[in-house]
Amino acid sequence: MVTKKLSDKKVVMVIAPDQFRDEELLVPRQILEAAGATVKVASRSKMECTGMLGAKVKPDLLISEVKMADFDAIVVVGGMGSPEYLWGDRRLHALLGEAKTSGKTTAAICLSGAVLARAGVLAGHRATVYKTADSMSEFEKGGAVYTGEPVTVDGNLVTGENPDAARAFGEAIVAKLTTPLAAGRGSTA
Repeated sequence: MVTKKLSDKKVVMVIAPDQFRDEELLVPRQILEAAGATVKVASRSKMECTGMLGAKVKPDLLISEVKMADFDAIVVVGGMGSPEYLWGDRRLHALLGEAKTSGKTTAAICLSGAVLARAGVLAGHRATVYKTADSMSEFEKGGAVYTGEPVTVDGNLVTGENPDAARAFGEAIVAKLTTPLAAGRGSTA
């Protein structure tokens, strides 16, 4: 009998209703579920969401319905829809702040690293993001220490640079959920 190391963990993954990056949702989700975690998807709409590469996903929850007390981690997925739909979402910002304050794994990949910066959770922390003028501006305003690494882990914060980092990003989230803050501050590539 194989024991799933995350069988008691619940993760919410947040996507834009349009133009989320398919593999940044699907690959980490598969890794988390294979480790035994229960994964729910949240968005600004419960209508079917469409990825940049054509994936179709029906969210389980609205962002406004998410209660961080019900989850061990929150993961914000990137893609071209992230700046339009997620960067300015104040409810999402509040959830990210609540997750960080309560010591829960707080993660974002690609352009959605800027959501963490806007939410105020990256101030003084090492993080990575898909590098554009806008995302770097958000990192600077949010006080993040940009690493340029494929994946950066700092405390309970996990950030991924781009779709190529999706597998390592998912594995880093599993590691954080398995041993939260056991490794303390640091990074992994």
